[in-house]
Amino acid sequence: MISDETKRKLRELGLNELIDIIEMQDNSPSLYTGMAFDERLNMAIDSLYQQKNNSRAKRLMKQARFRFSDADVNTVYYADRGLDKNQIIELATCQYIRSNTSLILNGFTGSGKTFLACALGKAACRQLYRVRYIRMPDLLELRDEAMIEGPGIRKLVTKFSNYHLLVLDEWLMSELSDEEAHFILELIEKRYDSKSTIFCTQQKVSDWHSILLPRTETHRSQK
Repeated sequence: MISDETKRKLRELGLNELIDIIEMQDNSPSLYTGMAFDERLNMAIDSLYQQKNNSRAKRLMKQARFRFSDADVNTVYYADRGLDKNQIIELATCQYIRSNTSLILNGFTGSGKTFLACALGKAACRQLYRVRYIRMPDLLELRDEAMIEGPGIRKLVTKFSNYHLLVLDEWLMSELSDEEAHFILELIEKRYDSKSTIFCTQQKVSDWHSILLPRTETHRSQK
């Protein structure tokens, strides 16, 4: 049994969970008496690591601001939706994030795009990736607010380009001004091939270029 002084030192180091784990071992002698010291230590450290990661994952989920906080890949409904269960399970491993690949979830309103995106985002948080969910209208509103602060737009682009996974909901659902299109293109360019993005949209990919291309550029091309 560890002494009170050792417990005090562990608390100062922020290792309260380790104290609980060791006391649990001491209170269950029948399970641990026959184990060598290094085996008990390894088990204690494994438990501590899991608890710390679980706590961090919960913080990441909260910071991600998911629209559906209860979304989970284990509760995705597959019947008559044309979803490939094996593909969803594979995506939940987050290999696409490790390879800096982006995803497009395309479908009509109410088809479950946002729920699936949040479920995949939560799976990424469990693997300790920094994730952010945001609707396009809300992102553009943040841009308008950042304009008041002078260099704020650059800071905003940097902030959203640094998330390991960015979930952009309602992607290209409304017409963009030239300035808004420039902002979005700059953000996507900074994330391209270095981070992953999930686009939730009703727009066909073939239509993205005409929506994002600033009208001034379109006018020049017609002259």
